[in-house]
Amino acid sequence: MLKAQGKGVREIARAIGRDPGTVSRELRRNAATRGGKLDYRASVAQWKADMAAKRPKTAKLVANPRLHAYVHERLSGQIKTPDGKVVRGPEPPRFTGNNKPHRKHRAWSSAWSPEQISNRLKVDFPDDESMRISHEAIYQSLYIKGRGALKRELVWCLRTGRALRAPRERSRRKTWAHVTPETLISERPAEAEDRAVPGYWEGDLLIGLERSAIGTVVDRTTKFTMLVHLPREEGYRHKETPKNGPALAGYGALTMKNALATTMSTLPAQLARSLTWDRGKEMSAHAKFTVETGIPVFFADPNSPWQRGTNENTYWYKMAGPEAPSTGVAPVRAAG
Repeated sequence: MLKAQGKGVREIARAIGRDPGTVSRELRRNAATRGGKLDYRASVAQWKADMAAKRPKTAKLVANPRLHAYVHERLSGQIKTPDGKVVRGPEPPRFTGNNKPHRKHRAWSSAWSPEQISNRLKVDFPDDESMRISHEAIYQSLYIKGRGALKRELVWCLRTGRALRAPRERSRRKTWAHVTPETLISERPAEAEDRAVPGYWEGDLLIGLERSAIGTVVDRTTKFTMLVHLPREEGYRHKETPKNGPALAGYGALTMKNALATTMSTLPAQLARSLTWDRGKEMSAHAKFTVETGIPVFFADPNSPWQRGTNENTYWYKMAGPEAPSTGVAPVRAAG
């Protein structure tokens, strides 16, 4: 209607809240030529939209054998010599549909990623528009039933090696959702920096063989070290723990909170001013820990171990306890 009234592209864009480029493409794409000149017609635009929305549509890799061969060759890592001979990698294990295999069982590392294939097509076929496909279309051909233009076994040639695609909601999760602005290390009291006042602790989690674990807390000033006992919980069985089941190895968030609270609650208030940790998920219950003990928790910046240097440099001690990892040197005092 706005176009029929003689409105310009930018005026139409402002009226409907769209980018001028979007409006321009819409007018150009859906122009009718029956009247002898290019006039935008809403009926033509609707008809084209209905045709494009029809399902099911034939997958592009099914309709174009040449494109299918190009994608399959690179996705499977088949390298050709100058005389056209195919050099294949080692045969992958039989496809079972289970989750990603061990690294040693992955297909040959010369396989291309869907993103590389999609971008390379524009270089190898700059003037052939039929040789175009997005990386998303390649992923859908592998993962979505009904679009199986490619063999399912090729998922093992992907970098992730997943037999199933990760849910979209999982990709939206925050890696460090438990780290809130008030718990950043920049919010820690300034007097902790010069190490003149005791009571500012640094902690970490050590994981040993067969998922044994122990916690360490070190005072920044006195270097006094305490070990946090993290026994396995009832029902734990090494390598037989149910997937997505409860954390029974001894260092789940609540287990870690309880053990740490038991250890540090023995300290007098003037010697328990704060605790600095890395961004591990074992401290996800830090808010409850602070409520129970009155000790605020601060988290170091990502990939910044020097911000907890006292704790990092204490690892040469031998960790006490029957299930703790051993470094073979002098023992320290075990908490509890």
